[in-house]
Amino acid sequence: MNKSTSVNNNGLHVAVIMDGNGRWATARALPRTAGHVRGADAVRRTVEAAAGLGIRTLTLYAFSADNWQRPPAEVRALLRLFARHLRSETPTLAARGIRLTVIGRRDRLPRPLAAAIVAAERRTAGGRALDLRIAIDYSARDAIVRAAARLAPGETGRAAFARRLAEACHAATAPDVDLVVRTGGERRLSDFLLWESAYAELYFTPRAWPDFDREDLAAAVADFRTRVRRFGAAAEAAPPAAGAGA
Repeated sequence: MNKSTSVNNNGLHVAVIMDGNGRWATARALPRTAGHVRGADAVRRTVEAAAGLGIRTLTLYAFSADNWQRPPAEVRALLRLFARHLRSETPTLAARGIRLTVIGRRDRLPRPLAAAIVAAERRTAGGRALDLRIAIDYSARDAIVRAAARLAPGETGRAAFARRLAEACHAATAPDVDLVVRTGGERRLSDFLLWESAYAELYFTPRAWPDFDREDLAAAVADFRTRVRRFGAAAEAAPPAAGAGA
């Protein structure tokens, strides 16, 4: 895989912090793992809706480096769920032209999950309709530290660092994040894509991830398209609102 280019630089890069699975389950007197199972359905709905909403890169935060601190039984169940869904969903992704990449560390993952990741990435490598990135065992701060350690003497500049950051995450470079969506009612970034989200718009919804659907994603994108993105410029020099005509 070419590590220097993304699948498609056109369209939006939307990153989603998929939060609220456990609370969703607890509110229904269900085990937390039931929330993760239902959350997988929300992933499917979101991926199916993305391209039709002008999204070309979709990054989903599935498992952070800090999530290893959760109860071991929950972690094992969650990692098994990831592996199972990678195997079951890969043929559909490939048929729809969706390229899957998993970003984050891989050395701590169970072997069946690591194998499922490699197989899914190979099977979908030719996809051009959507660049789907799943963050597993991911920490933005750790990735930045690893990227800095990879810089060669005299290698400077943001573009060079972005390439090293992608390498540190086992990924191709991707466009900067345009919109970060967080479900579940919390309002923080939780160590997710900190470098890539420097000028991202933020959208928070109380909707728990298992209930998130196409209408929720469409509402987030519609809200994004009302924003005026100045990128540090004065208001009178700002570019048109996202999605506005030329």
